[in-house]
This record gives sequence, structure tokens and C-alpha cells, in this order.
Amino acid sequence: MAGTCTYSCDTATQTLRWINAIVDFLRPYAFLMNAHVVNFFTDKLWEAVDKEWMDCLRKEPVENLLLIPSGVVQDHWPASLKDFVLTLRSLVFPREQVDLKRVLPGLHVISVNSVLAQGMNMKKKHEVEVLSAVVSSVADSIRAYTIVDVGAGQGYLAQVLSFQYKHPVVAIDACSHHGRITDARAERIKKHYAAQMRKSESGNWRFNVPKTITCRVMSIDMLKALTGVSPHKVDSEQLRLFKKDHTEPDGEKLDSSCNVDNDISLVLAGLHACGDLSATMLKTFVDCKEVKAIVSIGCCYNLLSEEGMDNTESQCGYPMSSGVKSAGFSLGKSSRDLACQSAERWRSLEKDAGLHNFELHSLRAAFQMVLYKYYPEVMITSPCIGRQGKALRRRQQRKVESPLHHKPITGPYLNSNRKESCPNIDPTDPETDENFGLAIDTDASSHGISSSKITRCEGPKSVESYALFEKYSQSGLCRLGLKALTYINLHDIWNEAEPFANPLHRT
Repeated sequence: MAGTCTYSCDTATQTLRWINAIVDFLRPYAFLMNAHVVNFFTDKLWEAVDKEWMDCLRKEPVENLLLIPSGVVQDHWPASLKDFVLTLRSLVFPREQVDLKRVLPGLHVISVNSVLAQGMNMKKKHEVEVLSAVVSSVADSIRAYTIVDVGAGQGYLAQVLSFQYKHPVVAIDACSHHGRITDARAERIKKHYAAQMRKSESGNWRFNVPKTITCRVMSIDMLKALTGVSPHKVDSEQLRLFKKDHTEPDGEKLDSSCNVDNDISLVLAGLHACGDLSATMLKTFVDCKEVKAIVSIGCCYNLLSEEGMDNTESQCGYPMSSGVKSAGFSLGKSSRDLACQSAERWRSLEKDAGLHNFELHSLRAAFQMVLYKYYPEVMITSPCIGRQGKALRRRQQRKVESPLHHKPITGPYLNSNRKESCPNIDPTDPETDENFGLAIDTDASSHGISSSKITRCEGPKSVESYALFEKYSQSGLCRLGLKALTYINLHDIWNEAEPFANPLHRT
């Protein structure tokens, strides 16, 4: 079937063939990879896309657009567009769920009890249950001496491996707060099991409590040194060295198990090991003979450091292999951001949710024009305004259906005469959340934001979109600590953006 992946990683030669096929395909489309959605209007990104593609996609139903990341094409599309999407689909790494019991015969996933599951949401509980069973199975198969949980966070995985599966565990995390939470949770869990022992009059249980280490893992050598810490016997000097945030351990004072001729077997485990941390774990697995296995679920590919692009003293996370290095292909920050997008998440969106997502992207891109035109000095800092759009979206979704009486608002300019001209869009505010339509207009009138004397509920859909853009811009300026200038004309900017920005006005 067209678009089906025919590549394999069974051998190094086949893997390199796949890598080169991806690189060869991507090179001509580097402009798309390096483009950022916030610059859609400022850089006129649509002009770089095939006009036939643009004419087709601008008329396409939103439901079909949401399927594009999953490689779904429509019969009426231009042949070149269909070929582009299907070729992409053929290069994607398959994401079918693996039968774990076939890969690990005898694997038994144990449900995490309510004590160990404290603080976990359903997604986290599922991940911890499955991954802890896999890690335990791997550790048993190689008779591992210790499991090292890298990027342990609040210790969920480490504590299940310790208390439920009875493995010695060292939990490493860069955040001292997480270390304290892990220790506190472990003490509560220990008390629970101790009480159970007393009730059953059993005194033969031995608790494996995770040993926590606070340290930012900056290099392979550091992780190798950390793997040398015994979960049973940790001296005060080692703990003192590791408890210092963001500092490397003193190599002269700390012995690494990887430099000692012994038979210790270690398993490196990571649930959502962020950015370079996953790459460092893999390199340590290759370089440290005591590390016999690695079980890692990576995340945050956008935080990978890249050779030639990121100023870092530690080893970069990309590229790792000589094969990729020989291809000489750079990713760049925008491409790494794209790597975090989930095709499944886009495909699962309903029409309204998809429209809201596109609307938020258009608002942010239009706001970029405000910064570009009126605050050019801010542009060099790659400004980030946080989750303002998501707060607005949540309010939109909670709009009351009953008619609202709004105050008229006048004039197309932002007013900076009032000190309190930064509207609050705290998504936790119940009043403004439930009355989003009212909140925009009452805030707008009191802060001098305008919509040409037309209220949102009485005017056309374009007026509603413009009012939302006003609110978004005001909030964005506030978040960046910028004073609203009296001569900012949002109408002109929105008139330029709206033909692309409003998917509800598709023909």
C-alpha cells in the first residue's frame, strides 16, 4: 500500500539507508522545517508553499486537515501534494503497539496499589505500572545489582520498583525539591508497609527504599560516576557532593563503578527522560560495561542540544551516531519543536477543538506582527508569552449560551493611559472563565480597547474574532512587560491576518 513504511533497523546498513532516505527527502523542504508558526504572517510563509497546494488546502474541511499529520490524503488533491504526504508516511517510524508478552515472555504487570499511586493521574499510573513491570523483568533476567532511575522526578517509578518489586534503586533528579518529595513519599509508604507487617505479625520483610541523589546530569562521565553509588551503602561524603544542585561530583573523591573491575550489573531506567538525558543514558550504556541494560522512554526532543547550534560545554544530544553525522544534516530548533507534535493527538481532535487550535496559532502569529511593527527590539529575544492562548480557549469553550448585554467599545487603538491596562486571563478565575464573552468586552471598554462601536454579540463573526485578538494582544503585551502604545492600530494588523486566520470563513 502506498505510504507504508518499507524500511528497517534490523542491521546498521538498513538503518543508515533509512536515515539517508529521510535526509534526502527533507533537504528540499528545509524552509518548512525551519519555519515557525508565529512567523506565518511576518515572513509570509504561505508564499514559499506550492500555490496549487495552498489553493487546495485553504478550501479543505478542518476534519481533513487534522488527518494530514497521520498521512491521510484525499483523492481530489493535487498529485504532488498526495505524493508528498504519502512519502512522509512511508518514512515515519511505525508506532504500532508491541505485544510486550511476546518480547518479554512471562511479563506480569501488577496493578499499583492506592498507597504507591498517591499523586499519580490515570496516565501516569498506567505508565508506571507497565514500565516498572518491564524494568523489573529486564533486571531479573540479567540479575541486576541496582536499578538507576535517571530523571526520577517525584520518585513514582523508583518507589514502585523498590517497594513492589523489591529492587535496590538509586533515584537521580536535578531538582532538590523532587528529591525531598521522593524521600517524604518513601517514608509514608514505608510506614504503611510497616503497619501491615505488624498486623500480619511478620518480621521478615526487608524494605528497599530508593536512595535519592540531586544532581544535574551534564555528561557521560557524571552519569557513570553516579551509577557507582551503592543503594545499600552511601557514605556522607558522596551524598554531600551530590546534594549540590547543578554541580558535577568531584571525580577525585567519588569512585565510579565503571572504573572498577567488578561484576556489578546495573540497569538504567528512565520514564520521560528529558532532552539530552535520554542521549546521555544511551551513551553511558555503550561506554560503561557495568550497565547491562537500558529501558528508557524519552521526551522533549525540542530540548536536545545540537552540534554547531547550541552553546554547550557538555556533549550534544544530536547527532549521536556516525551515520547521522556523516549525512551532515542539521535539525534546528523549529524542527525539534515539530518533533514534539503528536499525529495521534491532532487526529483525535473534534472539529471545534481543531478550529480552536488553528485560531490560537493565528492569534499568536498576528500578535507577532504587533511586536514586529511596534516593538522591534523585542524580536531579537524570541519572546514567549506562555499559555495565554490556552486560557482564552478554555474561556471560549465555557461561554454561556444566554444573551449577554455588553457595553459598546470605541476606537481602533490600544490605550496606554491606564496603569491597569493589562487584563487578567488567569485560567483558574471561575468568574471570567464562565463569562468569557462578557469578560472580553467589559475589560476592553475599561482599558480603551476597541471594536468600532460594535458589541461582540451584535456584530458579525469577524468582529468576535477581532475582539479576541484585542484581548490576546493586550494580555501578550502585559506578559512581556511592555507598555501598550497609544498608536498601536490592531485593526490594520487583523485585516491583514484575517483572510488566513479565520478557518470559520472558509469558502
